[in-house]
Amino acid sequence: MSRSGYTLPVFACASAIAALHWLRHCQPLKVVSVDLIEPAQIVEIPIEQVAGLSENMALAITHSDPGDNLDLTKNTPIWAMVEWREEGEAVIIRGGEGIGKQLNADDKPAIYAYAQRLLQENLRRMLAPGEKITVTIILPEGRSLAVRTSNAAFGVVEGLSLLGTTGISQPLSTPAQLDAFRSELQRKADSFESLVFCIGENGLDLAATLGINPERLVKTANWLGPMLVEADVLNVKEILLFGYHGKLLKLAGGIFHTHHHLADGRREILAAHCALAGLKSADIRAVFNSATAEAALKYLRNLNASTGGDWVERVYTAIAQAIDTRSQEYIQSHSSRGVAATVCGSILFDRDRKIIVKSQTGCILMGKLC
Repeated sequence: MSRSGYTLPVFACASAIAALHWLRHCQPLKVVSVDLIEPAQIVEIPIEQVAGLSENMALAITHSDPGDNLDLTKNTPIWAMVEWREEGEAVIIRGGEGIGKQLNADDKPAIYAYAQRLLQENLRRMLAPGEKITVTIILPEGRSLAVRTSNAAFGVVEGLSLLGTTGISQPLSTPAQLDAFRSELQRKADSFESLVFCIGENGLDLAATLGINPERLVKTANWLGPMLVEADVLNVKEILLFGYHGKLLKLAGGIFHTHHHLADGRREILAAHCALAGLKSADIRAVFNSATAEAALKYLRNLNASTGGDWVERVYTAIAQAIDTRSQEYIQSHSSRGVAATVCGSILFDRDRKIIVKSQTGCILMGKLC
C-alpha cells in the first residue's frame, strides 16, 4: 500500500504557523496542526527548528515529506519567516529565495491559489483584530532543484512553485495512484455527464480560473488511456482533454501513457504535422530538432511573424483533431457501447497558460462547461 504525504504548500504553512507562534509566545513548537482545507482534514506536521531573529521577526523550518511519491523535493527544507507589520492587509505572502518567479505575471512569486488560501486561512485564525504580518516563504534548495523540473516550460524561473489544488501528495505513476484517480472519476461520473481530464496541476488550476466547475475536473497524471476507458465504462457522455501541449500532443501519435520514460515522440508528431501542413523541409528540420515542444511552438510563431502565415493554427488545429480522433479510436477499441461511446474533445495551452487551440469538439464542450 502506498503512503500518502503532503504537498509543499502544507509544509510552508506549517513553518509559518510555528514562526507566528514563536512571535506571540517565544516558545518553539515541535509539531503544528494544519487545516488542509482541501480535503477537509487537520494534519500534524513536525517542525525542525524555530528561532527568533528579532523582537518582530521569527523563522521556522520544516522538511518536505511527499510520502511514497518519487518527488525531487523529498526531505527538502522549507523555511517561513514571519514579521509583525503596522499597516496594510492582515497577511501578506511573499516569495523568498528558491520560490520561482512567473514570467507571464510580472515576476510575481509562483505561489498559486491553493497555497495562498492555505496560508491565509490558517494564519488569520491566529491573529487578533488589527494584527498584521508579512510571511516570506524560502526554499534554500529551490533554485538548484528547479533546473530538474519542467517549471521553465510553464514560465516559472529561478525556483520552484507552490502549486496544487490539495494538501495530499500521492505517487503519480504507480498502480495505487491509478486506483485513486479511478475512484475520483467514479465519484464524479455519478454527478456529471461531461467531465474534464487534466494531466497535472497546471491544467487543474487553469481550467478552474477559466470558469469550469472544479467538481468536473479529474486529474489523470500520465494514465490517460486507462482513464478514458474507465470513463466509457462509467457511461460518461463527454470528456474534454485539457492540457499542456507538450504532454497532450502525444495522444495525436497514439501514445496513451504520457510519461516520458515510457514513450515520447513529441518532435516526430510535430514534424509530421508540419510536413502535412506544407512547411518547407528546412522548417520541418528546425521543428524536429527543437529541444522542447515549447521551442518548436516558438519557432512556428516566429515563422508566422516573418512570413505572415498561419502555421501555428494550421499545425495545431490538425494536432488537436488527431488527438480527438485517436482518443475516440482508443475508446472504441475497448468499448462495447458502439455509437454511444464517450466523445472526446481537446484544448491545448502553452507555457504561459494561454490557449493555443481548441478542437471543434473541444469548442462545443467548453461552451457547455463554462
